[in-house]
Amino acid sequence: MPRQKYTEIYRALKDRIEAGAYPVGQLLPSENTLIAEFDCSRNTVRRAVAGLVRDGYVQTRQGWGVCNIFQPIEPSAYTMGTIESFAETSRRTGQHSATRVVGFSLCTAGEELARRSGFAVGTELFYIQRIHDLDGVPRIFNHNYFRRDCMPGLTARIAAGSIYRYLEEEQGMSIVTSKRTITVERATEEDRKWLELGEYNCLAVLSSQTYNSDGILFEYTQSRHYPGIFRFQDNAVRTPEGRRA
Repeated sequence: MPRQKYTEIYRALKDRIEAGAYPVGQLLPSENTLIAEFDCSRNTVRRAVAGLVRDGYVQTRQGWGVCNIFQPIEPSAYTMGTIESFAETSRRTGQHSATRVVGFSLCTAGEELARRSGFAVGTELFYIQRIHDLDGVPRIFNHNYFRRDCMPGLTARIAAGSIYRYLEEEQGMSIVTSKRTITVERATEEDRKWLELGEYNCLAVLSSQTYNSDGILFEYTQSRHYPGIFRFQDNAVRTPEGRRA
């Protein structure tokens, strides 16, 4: 499935901003310049810029243009407004990453898993346990559940790489949205087996339900993070409704 033009422009500008091509406070190239560079319509450029505004990279200034407001975040940070694979996050933050599959099996959603995940009882799932290393140290323990009928060819070898890359580039899936919940939980014996927790007795746990463009819940994941580097960045916008409250 070809990527939409505005997504290409969004990612190109986002990469340039993160690389420091436009210092904080500097205006991005004008609309006309971007239209000529990317050979697209004005509306397409504006849609890409709207995405950057939404994600906290730029701010539009009437009569001036589009201003870069991006501030580099900690290398271990994760973003809330976007869906990233572990490999994509590692590249963005400049860390060396590796993934190990320590469990790969088939299961069927029972009542308890259905309640937690949102899958219907009886749904056939791949259950994958993966350890994510950052700079050679095990930092994240993932419990992944994927609908088997959405990716019948999934293997442990693919899971050791990027499952999202496989789904998007080889299966043509469009990953659209993810509902997330963050909690703090006491570390289990299994957590201690796979992660180097040191003096910590708890983990930051990110649970997510991820949907594709057909509105299908295809993934439920519980990511259990070493708390010493767990840090999420969000971009919040005050709404007119909030001001009236």
